[in-house]
Amino acid sequence: MLAPFVKVGGHQFILLNILTREFVFFGIPFWPNDFYLVALLFLTGVITIVLFTATLGRIWCGWLCPQTVFMEMIFRKIEWMIEGGPKEQAQRRNGPWTFDRAWRAIVKIVVFAALSFGIANVFLSYVISSDRLLSYVVDGPLAHLELFVGLVFFTFVFFMVFYRFREQACLIACPYGRYMSALVDENTVAVTYDYKRGESRSKWTKADTASRKQHGDGRVQRAAGAGDCVDCHQCVTVCPTGIDIRNGIQLECVNCTACIDACDEVMDKVGMDRGLIRYSSLNAVEHGTSQVFTRRIKAYLAVWCVFILAVGVLFATRSDLDVVLLRQPRSTWTVMKEGTANFYALNIINKTSEDLPYELIVVSPTGYEIKPLNLPPQVKAEQKMEGRLIIIRTARSGRTGDETLQLVLRSRGTVLRTFETTFIGPRE
Repeated sequence: MLAPFVKVGGHQFILLNILTREFVFFGIPFWPNDFYLVALLFLTGVITIVLFTATLGRIWCGWLCPQTVFMEMIFRKIEWMIEGGPKEQAQRRNGPWTFDRAWRAIVKIVVFAALSFGIANVFLSYVISSDRLLSYVVDGPLAHLELFVGLVFFTFVFFMVFYRFREQACLIACPYGRYMSALVDENTVAVTYDYKRGESRSKWTKADTASRKQHGDGRVQRAAGAGDCVDCHQCVTVCPTGIDIRNGIQLECVNCTACIDACDEVMDKVGMDRGLIRYSSLNAVEHGTSQVFTRRIKAYLAVWCVFILAVGVLFATRSDLDVVLLRQPRSTWTVMKEGTANFYALNIINKTSEDLPYELIVVSPTGYEIKPLNLPPQVKAEQKMEGRLIIIRTARSGRTGDETLQLVLRSRGTVLRTFETTFIGPRE
């Protein structure tokens, strides 16, 4: 949430500016020529989610997805403060419009709209950077009208998601539940109803109350054939997607564990063991044991380790300096008073946090000179420098024709890069 406003080494903690291809992850800037690292990080993240989904179910949906986090940690708690719990809200919705219901509804709409506007600004700061966003705020909305219209649009989208659609956005718009549910099997740990213990369902009776009083703090012995499920429907009432977990694992289940908490509370009240609904697997319920590291999980884990290793190696070997020297397009050679000359374009990307003074020289063959054309003497920290230069083959060298030149880029006497380029000259 606050990542765009956290600075590491002068950089925003996370920046995802797709328009200008500026990316910063954990305070480390990535340039366009580092895009392969961005793509590799994205693939590693996808494989990580696949691995955890196949092992622990849709843990992303229930605990890590921003929509779930905002809904459960912020919006729903505020809703309960304003309108009360689920039962009170249902009573108000089914009852007539009164002053009490009206003012609560208005306050809820205003608060949700304000929070949605704040979230839209935060997400915008991920794209254009928090510094630029704050400067736009100072300038006012009319100075950046198109951006402000887009901000209002996404505010409306967030408001409708958190006010009206909620988990329906997960079921209708989000593709994650559909393609990740295909990874779940009988060994996946997920929110599971213990049907062997719970069936057959039956309502709590006076005989059960008498049994509880007879056994005191001991475990209640229900009538023959009756399971531990008292058919109270609390698991269905608290489910944000409205499913009955007792019917088995379903596509709509987002692993939020609300049904687990509700069922445990009922079990405490009737004096029976918790865990009728719990984190478990189908094999664990049916056979008492479950194999976590199946061949499929081992294969996912192997692929994940390969990607983690590749990311680590590429980050460790990532260059802090990129130099590109290209002969000017559609040009050959020209004659100057000093000799034969070629024009070149020089690009230097300094990825370090310090200014870089540099010197470019031709080390082989001899008889060449470099003449800068308005090139700055140094490359600013974490900046890209673009300029032009002329490489001149002096007349006294006595050379003709084309040659391959070897150049070095030095800074404070240290050679930073060695590279080659082609020089074109007249043939005699």
